[in-house]
Amino acid sequence: MTDAPLGRAFAAVLLRDFRLVWRRRGDAAQPLLFALLVVTLFPLALGPEPQILAKIAPGVVWIAVLLAGLMSLDTLFRSDLEDGSLEQFLLAPQPLWVLVLGKVVVHWASTALPLLLATPLLAQMIYLPAELMPPLFVSLLLGSPLLSLLGAVVVALTVGMRRSGMLLALLALPLYLPVLIFGAGSVIAAAAGLPYAGAWLLLGAALVLALVLAPLAAAAALRIALS
Repeated sequence: MTDAPLGRAFAAVLLRDFRLVWRRRGDAAQPLLFALLVVTLFPLALGPEPQILAKIAPGVVWIAVLLAGLMSLDTLFRSDLEDGSLEQFLLAPQPLWVLVLGKVVVHWASTALPLLLATPLLAQMIYLPAELMPPLFVSLLLGSPLLSLLGAVVVALTVGMRRSGMLLALLALPLYLPVLIFGAGSVIAAAAGLPYAGAWLLLGAALVLALVLAPLAAAAALRIALS
């Protein structure tokens, strides 16, 4: 198997899924709107005091990104299962992990990337200090792809089940918690003047490991679920 066919298969999956996202761009905007709603609720519940909101701002933004990504996880393979494309992926000559990785990239680009671009707005809504914006952005840049990769494995395990939303959340949240802790913790450490690069290194190492193993695990889970 040469690199050229693998690259063409990967690019074909990206092009196909981005076209589907564009056709359903109203649905694709839901994670961003959901994150905005989550961030808006905290000032309404806790009051508009900037000092209080600034302390919890890193955790609030991270929770909003995590929940928005979790909300869209079930759609990662669902439409392919319903229209029969998933069975065609299993029969394709290219390795299934390449196709899975392409779908994960599209999921991240259509859900997490708009949230990353909206991070300054989200942070401003809850009075995050301007000097903490770079640590927050870097932590999200490292952590959000990791959430998509871990979520792909969980979705692959439950793809054959109907109404798997609650089970999907129960399986994904334990995997997401370390990412949330290190991601938000790095920004909190930066706010306290403590070293925070170690959390970034852990997130980066986990991201590299997930890039190698998660597509393989998701592909194996898909074969088991559809066998």
